[in-house]
Amino acid sequence: MSAPKCRKSGRASRPPMYSPGRPGVGRREHRKKFWQEIARGASSEEAGEIAGVSPAVGYRWFREGGGMPTIELTPLSGRYLSFSEREEIAILYAQDSSVRAIARGLGRAPSTISRELRRNAATRSGGFEYRATTAQWHAEQRARRPKEAKLAKNKALRRWVEERLSGKVCTPNGRPVTGPHVADWNGRRHGQRKDRRWVKAWSPEQISRRLSIEFPDDESMRISHEAIYQALYVQGRGALRRELVACLRTGRALRVPRARSRNRRKSFIPPKLLISERPPEVEDRAVPGHWEGDLIIGLNQSAIGTLVERTTHFTMLLYLPRLNGYGEQACVKNGPPLAGHGAEAVRDAIASSIQTLPEQLRQSLTWDQGSEMARHDELRLETGLEIYFCDPQSPWQRGTNENTNGLLR
Repeated sequence: MSAPKCRKSGRASRPPMYSPGRPGVGRREHRKKFWQEIARGASSEEAGEIAGVSPAVGYRWFREGGGMPTIELTPLSGRYLSFSEREEIAILYAQDSSVRAIARGLGRAPSTISRELRRNAATRSGGFEYRATTAQWHAEQRARRPKEAKLAKNKALRRWVEERLSGKVCTPNGRPVTGPHVADWNGRRHGQRKDRRWVKAWSPEQISRRLSIEFPDDESMRISHEAIYQALYVQGRGALRRELVACLRTGRALRVPRARSRNRRKSFIPPKLLISERPPEVEDRAVPGHWEGDLIIGLNQSAIGTLVERTTHFTMLLYLPRLNGYGEQACVKNGPPLAGHGAEAVRDAIASSIQTLPEQLRQSLTWDQGSEMARHDELRLETGLEIYFCDPQSPWQRGTNENTNGLLR
């Protein structure tokens, strides 16, 4: 016997539930597929097309999430109805199948189907017509658990975090000191390195770890560094000011997935020279002779080079003087690097320093993908060093050198 479309018991169970508008673009499985493709290194436009939405929607999702997934990527429990199951329910219900017949066809309990038809019906006009897309939207709206961010409800904690993120400097009597001029934040990046804010700005991890020392007896003054990053990057968190991302050491307005950065490398670096091809003996640090290097850029484009041995942490500094004409003539695009840290100058500085060591201490050198190493082939022939390059935007792959540079600064 067919099931009536409008039951008196159903109408008596609740008043008509009017939806606040059209269901939004992109269901949960679309967003999940989108963020999975982002994690694999796809661009936001490409990930949107793969997930079944327009490139503009994919770009908006990435910006709104600050480059961070806005939903849980782990599979949902089987106790919840999926969208495909709701489509089957809509088809069978339109064919006048009974609740128990639908339940047998889906392998679900009759009470689950009955509850679904009552709670997630398309009730814009008070009726109980069942549509799969609207039912899925109702279920997702009901499943949301809005939780106020800790920084939004704890004003004392938020003020403490903001002062240290911005590197606020005060006189002994508490009067703020005007810092260096900083270019207005444009919503994307911090601008040039020379336009950074106070160098006394703390990182989110430093802030998180310091709280337990400053407030040992106040458990409310605790927050993880990841929560600080989310408050900065994710729109709608309502906690930290968005422009404070300019105070981060990276200055990124959006998080960049590691897989995406690995897809881009400089044209002068062949795949066989990437860090993934480096011999395993370099990783265990048992054998000396493997080096990490980088440049430290100072004021007015001054620079020194650093070479750090991975086993002993022995450090060598590379002298990179200015070229003749620096400051006296305008720089020419694609002209000679008058600042003194071009590819030829870096090659000669490394060669002159590394050749003072015994041959067994000149095994390999790992550098980032800066253009100052464009002459790496000539350096390899001259010194016998095997040269490898980190993945783009992956300074943690030469952590010994990064830590040493931080101390030198």
